[in-house]
Formats: sequence, structure tokens, C-alpha cells
Amino acid sequence: MFCILLCCCFCAGLAFAADGNSSPVSAAPTGPPKAKVDDIVETIHGHKIADPYRWLEDASSADTQEFVREELAYTRGILDPLPGRDGIHQRLTQLLSTGTLAGPQIAGPYCFYTRREGMQNQPLLLVREGMQGKDRILVDANQMAADGTVALDWWYASDDGKYVAYGTSPSGSEESTLHVIETATGKLLPDAIDRTRFGSVSWKKDNSGFYYDRTPKKGDVPAGEEVYHVKVFYHQLGTDAQRDRLIFGEGRNAQDIPSAQLADDDDRWLLITVGEGWTKSELYLLDLQAGTPAVEVTSGKNFLYSAEILKGKLYIGTNEDAPHYRVFVADASNPKRENWQEIIPPGDAVLANLSVFGGKLFARYEKNASSRLKVFELDGKPVGDVALPTIGTVTGTGGRWDRQEILFDFQSFTVPPTIYQVDLSSRQSALWATLSTPGLDASAYEVNQLWYTSKDGTKVPMFVFHKKGLALNGRNPTLLTGYGGFNLSLTPMFAADRYVWLEHGGVFVVANLRGGAEFGEDWHRAGMLEKKQNVFDDFIAAAEFLIAQKYTDKEHLAIRGGSNGGLLMGAALTQRPDLYRAVVCQVPLLDMLRYQNFQIAKLWIPEYGSADDPHQFDWLYAYSPYHHVKQGTEYPAILFMTADTDTRVDPMHAKKMAALMQAEAANGRSRERPILLRIESKAGHGVGKPVTKQIEEFTDLYSFLFWQLGVAP
Repeated sequence: MFCILLCCCFCAGLAFAADGNSSPVSAAPTGPPKAKVDDIVETIHGHKIADPYRWLEDASSADTQEFVREELAYTRGILDPLPGRDGIHQRLTQLLSTGTLAGPQIAGPYCFYTRREGMQNQPLLLVREGMQGKDRILVDANQMAADGTVALDWWYASDDGKYVAYGTSPSGSEESTLHVIETATGKLLPDAIDRTRFGSVSWKKDNSGFYYDRTPKKGDVPAGEEVYHVKVFYHQLGTDAQRDRLIFGEGRNAQDIPSAQLADDDDRWLLITVGEGWTKSELYLLDLQAGTPAVEVTSGKNFLYSAEILKGKLYIGTNEDAPHYRVFVADASNPKRENWQEIIPPGDAVLANLSVFGGKLFARYEKNASSRLKVFELDGKPVGDVALPTIGTVTGTGGRWDRQEILFDFQSFTVPPTIYQVDLSSRQSALWATLSTPGLDASAYEVNQLWYTSKDGTKVPMFVFHKKGLALNGRNPTLLTGYGGFNLSLTPMFAADRYVWLEHGGVFVVANLRGGAEFGEDWHRAGMLEKKQNVFDDFIAAAEFLIAQKYTDKEHLAIRGGSNGGLLMGAALTQRPDLYRAVVCQVPLLDMLRYQNFQIAKLWIPEYGSADDPHQFDWLYAYSPYHHVKQGTEYPAILFMTADTDTRVDPMHAKKMAALMQAEAANGRSRERPILLRIESKAGHGVGKPVTKQIEEFTDLYSFLFWQLGVAP
């Protein structure tokens, strides 16, 4: 299997949850802390830039830790007394017990997938023997930490299913350690490899070892560079991982991310895919039988490429001169660009993923931000479509090149994660695994896709989700979200927490902004680098459209986003503070002049640019939220949410922005329209967050929104 669209190195994850009611209301501070102000002014490319709260970048300093304690006490003093919290918490507990299903894979006689139900904090990796066998727990991360803060990050079964390599990490850090387990017995092998964050493993067919990637250990590279310099190694089972053979990556750019995959049917060909940001990747092919050096398959152009190898043929998916992507075939023995043959031309839908299953090409497309499944012969001849249950999203597929059975997982706004089995010969599907939805009646809700016009005339779609029979009275509580970046699509997905909002008459809206992948690479590039302002314009236009169409008004509109979507929130609230009543800004980037200096953020320079470059500085400075807070301006009520062990977006962004806005905004010290900071402990960017922490977080989030928008819980 290969994925044509490179995943973002940070997702629109959620954040934190402090200790519920740990701060007594009677002792709560009457206002936010008065953070000290440093007189730091730098001249950058001829501009004088003030940074009065730079000291908050040092999380270990006593001053920062005292600031955090005071902020959390203030936040709890505001949120804990809000009416209806107990009922919101109780309903969220019911809703999140729906659980999750994901990642179906077939290997040898086994089927693997992950499942979480009830109050399990983390998903279980389950295995069943045969397509309809009984599920058995193979890996249970819930047993690795009493508080559920160890997460199962990723897993790869060997070709015959005998072994599974999997990664775990503590406290949302995503700093994975690789382990190997024997499927039949559940026995852990002694092999354990740390620094395997990026989780790429490809097993040899005889199970003797695998290819994988890892980052360097401290001391091997300059301090702070340990999160980069990813290289591919080969590990022989039972040997010392510190002596593993380096396969690929020496001398490359520090931010390149290579990953390795062996051919589907033999161990002769090893394909190396190198991600170089979100608009470029390269393919290299090694003939392991001949032992010759890697051959560059791609042409060095600024496009994305991925591939799969079967029987000496290389099936290449790319957006080269085709924003909606197309597929080529080439001989592995002579894979240079001039020898490629196009077999699937671009169409009106965007090709998002291609696999070789059962001797066929199994393709997932996106059209108008929802999934389609299509089957082709290996020469590109269309076979037909696989029918999907409704408009929604296929989030993963599993199968083998020599098997007719395929598994895919599906969900939508009203359909929880569900896995279907497909017989490739008939293209008929049947339910394979499903979840129960406690107290939810999907038939009571409707989802509509509407189109609106952005500032420059571009047509942009949005999904609008609410109870049937909604009156367009201009006063409905409405929650608008978006992302707009890193080639990621916001498609119909199930999120149980949203029903707390919907059940109280709320409207939930997802805007498909430029910068995403919904309409191909042109759509992505129209919202990155110097064109990033298009994303913010699209989002602001979405808010204006909802008001003009009488869904809501400025006093009943809230916005929410995380990570790159947190940057979106920062830009939206600083550029149009008059347009929303409340903002939830989660794990955000906000200081765009210094973001690249923290955590893994140099990986995002191809998407945003860097202020170190004079030309790129200009467009970053033009929208950087931290640098556009205006003294005396009335801003919406804001809940900044971050986490202390976030290894993607540093929590310094939320800390600095909260301190600045509390000092400068007209409502900076208001208890009726507050600016709050919430920092979760033992949590990261959102990946692998235990359900208990999710419930506490959502309780704060919805209590805040209900209060600000006048919704009675």
C-alpha cells in the first residue's frame, strides 16, 4: 500500500485537561496573572520587532512555571463554577464510550485492527485468525500505564503475520520505541529500538529482519537536531540494534524523511520514499539482489510521488503535471522517468491512495471532500466502483496482492467507524466490524454541503451539520471549524463529542479551506507560503456566509481549530475580532517569526516559510497572530488549550499569546468575556490522548462555549 498524499507532521489534534476541580472556587484569583514584561526589541530585516514575553519560551524556568500555575488557577476559577458541567461531563462519558475502529490489515492467516470501546483509555491491537475468526488481544497499551498515558503509535505485521512490530510512547510525546511481538503466542521478543518516531517498518519475507527508520541519538548531531536526520536502517532479529546497518539517508538534508518498503511479492526490490515537505518527494530504488547503489526513480521536480512494487513492476502515483494525480507503471529494472507509461490519467476526482490488492489496482479518490473507491486492472483498465454506505470517508484499506478479500474502514458525520469486507471479484461489501452508539439517533440529524464565495471570488464548500427542522432564525449557536494546510482534507468524520453540541440545538460547520487536499495540489498550493492569507480569507468568508444565511449571528458564532487550525484561529481572531463571540484555539502556532526554532517545526518551513529569509519574513509578519494583537481592542472570549509534553507545536505559543492578550486586549482581564489558558499535563499534541483526559478536556471546552453563546446545558 502507498499513500499519495503525505501526512502532515502534526495534526489538528486536541489538548489537555487539568485536575477537574482541583482549585477551590473560593480561592480562585479574581483576574489573570500580571505577567512580567521584558524590553526585548530585535531588528529583523529592517523591522523592529518587540517580544515582551519571550521568557515564556523557557518552560523549565521558575518564572514560567509560576505563570503557568497562576494561569491554571485562574482558568479553573472561571470554568469550574459554570452551570451544567456535571451533565456535560456525564453525557460526554456516554458518547465517548462509542470507541474507535481503525487500521484493518491482512497478513498470512491473520487479520489485524485496532479497537477501543467503553472507558478503555487506549485502543487495543486485536488479531483474528481467518476473516471471521474470534478477536484476540495482541497489544494492550492500557496495561502499560495506570493512567492510560502510554499510547500505541503504529504497528506493522510481517508478510505472513508471524510477527508484529509496533511502537509505543508515553504522555503523548510520540517518541516511539519499537517492539516486536509473536502473533501466535503473544510473546515479546527482546528486540527494542528507540527513536522510531516516524514509524516506517518493512519486513523481509522470511521474517529474519526488517527495514525501518530512526532519528539519531544525542551527541551524534548538534543539540536540538536530534528530532531530524532520519535515516533508514536494517535490523536482523535478535541482534543489537545499535549495530544495525545504515541503508539510506547519509548526507541528506536534515529535514528529509525517508521510509522504506520491500516489493509485495519478493525481497529483491527496496523502495525508498523521501518526503521533503508537502509539495515534494523523491523515489529511490535499490536492487538488493544485485547489491547496486540506489537509483533515483523520480526526476527531482517539485511534485509528490509514491509507489508500490509487484512482480518487477513499479506502480507510481504522482501529481506531476496533474494536480488531481495520475498513475504510471515502469519496469523496476529500468525505472528512469523517460521509461514511465501512464495507465490511469487524472480525472475530476483527486486520487488519494492506491494499493495493489488481488492482482488489481485498488484506488481511493476524493470528490467534493468525500471518498470514492475504484478498481482497475494492472494496465489501468477500469473494472468498476465499490459502493459505499453513504457520503463519507474511507480512512484506511487492508489487503494483499494475492488475496481477493479486502478490508476498509469507513465513517461519516453520523456513522461511527465501521470496517467492511469486500470481495474483489464481485466488488460486493459486507459488514466486518462495527461499534454501538449509545443514545444516538442518526436519523434525527442532517448534513448539507453548501458553497460560498471567498474574498477573491473562489468558490469554497462547507459541511453544515444540525438537527432536522432547524429554523434559520439568525440566532442558532454555531461552531465553525477549519484547517487549511499541509495537503490534508477535512472530510466527513465521526466525532462523538460533537453530539453534546448538536443535542442542544447547535450547528456544527466544517469549511474546506484552501491549503487542504480536497481539490488537489492546486488547492493546496493556493493556501501555503505567500498565499497563506487565502486560508484566513476563506474562513472569514465562511463565518460571514453563515450569518448572511441566517444560521447564526455574531453573538452566537464560535470558532474552533487546532495545530495549523490553531494558527487559523489566531489569524481569524486578530484579523476579524468583531465576527465571533468565542474562540477555542488548540495546540496552536501563533508566533510565526520564531516557530521554526522549536520542536520539529523546521519540517514545516516548506509549508509556511521561515522568517530567517527576508522575502518569506514579509508574508509571515503580515499575518503572525502574536504580532497583530492591538492594544485596547475588544476580542472574543478565548480559550487557549495546549499541553506540556507537546513535541510537535511548542506550548510557548499559547503561553505568550495568552499573556499578551490578557495585558493588551480591552477584555484581557474580563471575567465575562475572558481570555483563558489551559495546559494539560502528561499530554502531547493530541495523538494517543487517553479517553479520561479527552472527557475532561471536552467538558471544559463545551462548558465554555455554552456559557459564552448562551446555551442552557
